[in-house]
Amino acid sequence: MSAPTVDLKTTALPRKKKGGGGHGEDIGKPAPIWVRIVIGLLCLGWILPVFGLAVTSLRDRTDAVSSGWWSIFTSPSQLSRLTIENYSQMFAQTNMGQAFVNSLAITIPATVIPILIAAFAAYAFTFMEFPLKNVLLVFIVALLVVPNQVAFAPILNIYGQFGLNGQFAAVWGAHIGFGMALAIYLIRNYMATLPKEVIESAKIDGASHFQAFWKLIIPMSTPALASFAIFQFLWVWNDLLVALIFIGPGPNQPLTIELISLLGQQGQGDQLLTAGAFFTMILPIVVFLSLQRYFVRGLTAGSVKG
Repeated sequence: MSAPTVDLKTTALPRKKKGGGGHGEDIGKPAPIWVRIVIGLLCLGWILPVFGLAVTSLRDRTDAVSSGWWSIFTSPSQLSRLTIENYSQMFAQTNMGQAFVNSLAITIPATVIPILIAAFAAYAFTFMEFPLKNVLLVFIVALLVVPNQVAFAPILNIYGQFGLNGQFAAVWGAHIGFGMALAIYLIRNYMATLPKEVIESAKIDGASHFQAFWKLIIPMSTPALASFAIFQFLWVWNDLLVALIFIGPGPNQPLTIELISLLGQQGQGDQLLTAGAFFTMILPIVVFLSLQRYFVRGLTAGSVKG
């Protein structure tokens, strides 16, 4: 006997009742005008300083001292005086190219290594059972409130005993240690929202924890990994304090230390400082824009379950 067929065209589907409250009815509706205004003002407040820095970096010191960057709109004749001379002098008087490479050599390992270690730890806290698991997790979260500055002196002494001060390994270890607690917290919260049936199915198929981690959990946790990567990259790239303490001026100095050399003791060279500051902002902006689609998903996924 053949199975009965169902005519999809004539089958009546249940209709959603009108009214009844619920937030679902607001989805898809245009935002109120005051929300648009507030968001527009926030975006404008973020863009204006960046735009002003870019314009100032293209003005000579006389124009920059005599008037603000917005004068290019009130006095259009100043547009003809915009020049890239500040950038030319910056690269001629400093070693910005080598400092850029040094910043990459510091930032990339200090971003990738804590993500890998924290992902392993987050998987263990989420999908594995071991003694004192909750106690260890609470201890790691509590480390977020400890100021990093209290660890500078003992870490500096330990690095000095091993001859690591002034080397890339010293600043790698500092940034990895300081960022590990936040990484474990964010990634673990995200993994807690993933369906555990996936791991159970993988175990039934004979997959080990290592195989489930690499082939299932890591691809599913891309938003959380990318969101922390943005945080860690921007933090390490823009860091000055840790770089000054553990590397200092020298052949391994990053861009943040190189920028200090652009400003003389009497304040001369401030026009080069704006050019250097804008130069250091280019890569972080590119990184954020390339990963921003994962940013909100990674931050909010672990906040609500269900």
